[in-house]
Amino acid sequence: MEDLITVIIPIYKVEKYLRKCLDSVINQTYTNLEIILVDDGSPDNCGEICNEYAKNDERIKVIHKENGGLSDARNVGIKNANGKYITFIDSDDYITKDYVGYLYSLIKKYNVKLSICGIKTVWKESKRSKTEKGKMQCLDTKKAFENMLFAKGIEVAAYGKLYLKELWEGLEFPKGKAYEDTAVTYKLIEKAGKIAYGSKNSYYYVARVGSISKQQQFNKNEEDYIKHTEEMLEFIKEKYPELEDATDRFEIYSKFRILRILVFTKPRNKQMEKDIILEIKKKQKRVLSCKHTPIRDKIAIIVLNIGLPVFKSFWCIYRKFTGRI
Repeated sequence: MEDLITVIIPIYKVEKYLRKCLDSVINQTYTNLEIILVDDGSPDNCGEICNEYAKNDERIKVIHKENGGLSDARNVGIKNANGKYITFIDSDDYITKDYVGYLYSLIKKYNVKLSICGIKTVWKESKRSKTEKGKMQCLDTKKAFENMLFAKGIEVAAYGKLYLKELWEGLEFPKGKAYEDTAVTYKLIEKAGKIAYGSKNSYYYVARVGSISKQQQFNKNEEDYIKHTEEMLEFIKEKYPELEDATDRFEIYSKFRILRILVFTKPRNKQMEKDIILEIKKKQKRVLSCKHTPIRDKIAIIVLNIGLPVFKSFWCIYRKFTGRI
């Protein structure tokens, strides 16, 4: 008999997206599922939608709780999970019909505790879709970190992955913090020892203005991002000093992420902008010369060296052209 797999979906103020998400889960080709919907005190009709789906599918378990944030909702889901494996899906995203089956086949093929699939970011609504086969491979921890730091298919996100539940023993998402994935995912990759990666895009991440990761004003959430990123990079640097090129690249990427938020924040924090630019320039030569650095990062470095106003204008044009937030 196939192993029971728990799908954990934290839910808060996503009434517009929830049905599409849930439909993609209940129609999986892999059917031996436990589906835990954690209604995190959502003030809209999400709770009623959850109850409606639970009445029609006995695999669904609904947990209604007071609002505690994404980390708390996921942690509640983990504690109530009965499956041998667990996966997370954000309630404004959706998955392909073979998402669970694909991740499970990777785990069985390579006899690992953690599998990862490709993630497709949806910036604009589109009816177009394509069938992908994808490549499969087994990676040791160091190679998995290298790929993640160079943006080669593996992302820091908690979703798009299938975990042996026992990997979570002694770990949980930090309650009350944003960018909780950055604080935890690298620890799970390290514990797993080796991971199976399949490049087929089976998870669709819907980028929307209201999501935490797409805030356009610098606030406490961004402070959490800085802290978690620094902790992750320090861990990897100490454990795998030979990945210096990769950690430098991710550090500069994270600085650019903060900088593009700062330049649109009012009032402007000019000193923080100067500090970040200085930190970027300290390592830009090494990152520019590395063949694995994504082209987008290299262009950003070159444009920034022309001047911050040019960088801001360039980002506005890029954002308008791509639909990115």
